[in-house]
Amino acid sequence: MRASVLVRQGVIEVQERPVPVPAEDEVLVRVASVGVCGSDVHYYQHGRIGDFVVEQPLVLGHEVSGRVVAVGRDVPASRVGERVAVEPQRPCRRCRQCKAGRLNLCPHMRFYATPPVDGAFCDYVTAPADMAHEVPDTMSDDAAALLEPFSVGLWAAHKAGTTPGDRVLVAGAGPIGAMVAQAVRARGAADVVVTDFVDSRRERITSFGATRALHPVDDADEIAALGADAFVDCSGATPAVLAGIRAVRPGGAAVLVGMGADEMPVPVSLVAAREITLTGVFRYVDTWPRGVELFRAGAVDLDGMVTARYPLERVEDALNADSDPLSMKAVVVVNPTAGAAA
Repeated sequence: MRASVLVRQGVIEVQERPVPVPAEDEVLVRVASVGVCGSDVHYYQHGRIGDFVVEQPLVLGHEVSGRVVAVGRDVPASRVGERVAVEPQRPCRRCRQCKAGRLNLCPHMRFYATPPVDGAFCDYVTAPADMAHEVPDTMSDDAAALLEPFSVGLWAAHKAGTTPGDRVLVAGAGPIGAMVAQAVRARGAADVVVTDFVDSRRERITSFGATRALHPVDDADEIAALGADAFVDCSGATPAVLAGIRAVRPGGAAVLVGMGADEMPVPVSLVAAREITLTGVFRYVDTWPRGVELFRAGAVDLDGMVTARYPLERVEDALNADSDPLSMKAVVVVNPTAGAAA
């Protein structure tokens, strides 16, 4: 099969590799579409994210859709032919975190495109059968792949505890900010305020769940007076995090999604005095079924987020697409006939 491989920092090559064989509890998926994530870009540009270092050739890509073409011994043969969105995590299922339902916090997690585990910029991947979620024929390959970043938005909304009628402040109008905005609106938020420095992003975000878009500096006084029920940071920028926490009402929540500085000052006395819940997001748990149902209900627009599509041979161009401020989401089309929507 073809595989687009990060052979070293900043260098991508298309190579021939053996087609993987599914284990007894796995399915083999012919990849259709793969979304490009900021983590893919970071590995490509810098060769590492925190403690995860690319020390050997690595296939990137973890936002995956496709079609089941083979199954392991313990998987029903009837699954062959299913169109699926693949959840890219493989928890051990035996540790304390897994037993408690916190699969995303499994210390033995194997995750697509996280060294040393290969990802999905290739023709075929294997996945645990229960991590390959069937999608409706009305869902495009691209939308099915983008259930992965939408899952981040859904998990952030869950961690924020948003309820109908809430006011939610979101910092960052990029792809994850747009996913969070759509997720909290789907949970009934009445006012979703998104901040971003880039004019084009602020203009676009109102198409993806935001009711208002503000400039972090020009509209600083308005932001400070919001009294938001929840704040979700998708920027990773220290000033945005601090301003967002200060904009939360007493008893509200602040959720950190964006990856920024390893350490930053926190207004501890304010957090304590207002009893603000401050927490983070690390991937997700059991979000794909909810994402599919919200798609069926017309509560989320995933196709509209795709601003560029590239073939497998142009993965490097896809990884550089986010340098364009008009870019929202780039998708690599690996096998366009693998799961075309009806």
